[in-house]
Amino acid sequence: MEQRVLGRTGRSVSVIGLGTWQLGGDWGDVREEDATAVLDAAVESGVTFFDTADVYGDGRSEQVIGRYLKARPDAEVFVATKMGRRADQLPENYVLDNFRAWNDRSRANLGVDTLDLVQLHCPPTAVYSSDEVFDALDTLVAEKRVAHYAVSVETCEEALTAIARPGVASVQIILNPFRLKPLERVLPAAAAAGVGIIARVPLASGLLSGKYTRETVFAADDHRTYNRHGEAFDQGETFSGVDYETGLEAAAEFAALAPEGATPAQTALRWIVQQPGVTSVIPGARNVGQARANAEAAALPPLPDATLAAVRELYDRRIRPQVHDRW
Repeated sequence: MEQRVLGRTGRSVSVIGLGTWQLGGDWGDVREEDATAVLDAAVESGVTFFDTADVYGDGRSEQVIGRYLKARPDAEVFVATKMGRRADQLPENYVLDNFRAWNDRSRANLGVDTLDLVQLHCPPTAVYSSDEVFDALDTLVAEKRVAHYAVSVETCEEALTAIARPGVASVQIILNPFRLKPLERVLPAAAAAGVGIIARVPLASGLLSGKYTRETVFAADDHRTYNRHGEAFDQGETFSGVDYETGLEAAAEFAALAPEGATPAQTALRWIVQQPGVTSVIPGARNVGQARANAEAAALPPLPDATLAAVRELYDRRIRPQVHDRW
């Protein structure tokens, strides 16, 4: 598996990592033994980067990872977690005392003294412009609670504000063939500043796998059921903010672009990997087969220029009118 340096951390991580939101909740029930098997399959496939958060299953995702890594001391995995969503989303809640409390909980869940990387979890926009917030994050580093800090953002403007902060190691942002706006300014700015880019929601909540139809029914506790219009959190986190019907039609066109021997999901991951400035992409996996197939995308040949142009044309024609200006 190709390794790339994750921005200002100086640490190398696999170009395809593992997102673990689905191991905690909001994607239907996943048994712990199945979650552990997914982690193991990813590591055995060359993955060295896990992404989690303190609110995924109210800490369950962190705990599963912590137990797995304790049992596998030979697994050299860099773990990024997130904080901030355990409180009302008000700028005044992003203070040092809360950071320490959230940090203590994540360190206990993961079974470590120092977190590899902690990311602000899509906080209110005003937080990115607060000197006090970043002074508090610097304090966490000085206290050796965290080795590095970063941000996870919803919008390109938030990303650009964060990149200008000298202590921000990386930016996590939604990037996939249905979300191209970060290519315009965010990725070039991050590369110029030496900031890593973690691409999340790489399959547009599964749309780009090409497996869903109008008849597909998601579980009641799956965010693809209850957050299609932003009822619970930012709409962009579900199907990349694309209307489901439009997404199905666009996904069928995208699937036709997959090269021989590659699935549509692997094609989407390969497309992300070869975007200049991307450090790692973090697809989720609910089973061993998905974890292995995702990792295999790293070994695919680069997509040809004709395919890249076709992705752009598809986005401009079907997706851009819905989501580009918003995110």
